[in-house]
Amino acid sequence: MQKKYVAIFGVFLASAVGLWWLSTPSLNAVAWQPTEPPAFEGAMAPNTALQKAELLAQGQLHGPEDIAFDAQGRLHAGLHDGRIIRLEADKVVTLANTGGRPLGMMFDKAGNLIICDAWKGLLQLAPDGQFTTLVSEVNGVPLTFTDDLDIANDGKIYFTDASTKYHQPDYVLDLLEGQPYGRLYVYDPVKKHTTLLLDQLYFANGVALSKQQDAVFVAETYRYRIRKIWISGERAGQNEIIADNLPGLPDNINSDRNGTIWLAMPSPRKPIADLSARHPWMRELMVRLPRALWPKPDRYGLAVAMDENGTLLKSLHDPTGDHLRMITSVTPYQGTLYFGSLENDRIGRL
Repeated sequence: MQKKYVAIFGVFLASAVGLWWLSTPSLNAVAWQPTEPPAFEGAMAPNTALQKAELLAQGQLHGPEDIAFDAQGRLHAGLHDGRIIRLEADKVVTLANTGGRPLGMMFDKAGNLIICDAWKGLLQLAPDGQFTTLVSEVNGVPLTFTDDLDIANDGKIYFTDASTKYHQPDYVLDLLEGQPYGRLYVYDPVKKHTTLLLDQLYFANGVALSKQQDAVFVAETYRYRIRKIWISGERAGQNEIIADNLPGLPDNINSDRNGTIWLAMPSPRKPIADLSARHPWMRELMVRLPRALWPKPDRYGLAVAMDENGTLLKSLHDPTGDHLRMITSVTPYQGTLYFGSLENDRIGRL
């Protein structure tokens, strides 16, 4: 009788496991071979520079992912709940709400705040508070995860769709799948036309124009690298990887317009991510586990300066992650750096 119950339990357990496996999402995961990450030494040597940053609006914000300054030098940010806010002394003023998740943002010469909203597309917030949707689809293909942007002197807006498959809450699924779903676009506000510049990007994240504005840099977060795409001159249309095998995951990137690109790195690389990259079955199994069991980013603050040839110049750290962590943007403004975060309740100023 005992053997009968054991057999019944075994059949029940096998059936439950089978149903669990079939009823959970499936990935189209592919294998790739990440290189052993470089040591934190030289320009990447750990320090405590970020712990010296002043904290703005601490406890009054949730997820100020990117920072933008208007012509009057006023700081703006987009929050987790969709709000666009401005800091006025110690006061947080709500200007508008996109109804989505504002990510990368920048003011154009006319004083409009151009916003990459992960759900809504490329938006424009006019000084009078009116929203305009500039781009929500390209050639009939909806934008799925509008992420970051930069605006050229001629007014053209270069922006990314990080993933054409996964929305912002599921960005980890893009990492686990390991497919090149990202795209880089340029929007011409005069012609009101959007052009695809490059596809097949591995989570197309941060965007920054070169000093001469003859090229645009794009962060491929889940390949730990920065790609350079020429947009004018003899090499127009060509692209190459200029920084590879970075020690962290590059997020938003910003140019100081003098030849330095600032990379925000929400987390150093994790050995489990590099290991599972080689074994798709590990990721197929992981996605079926409760999200509470998925690997989490390290509690660490990290920002890196790079020249336009891809050489890492210096890095700023908070090894504890208590002061600043999960940094998703580094905005240089008048000799000062401002640090945004997808999760923090503060903005750093150094």
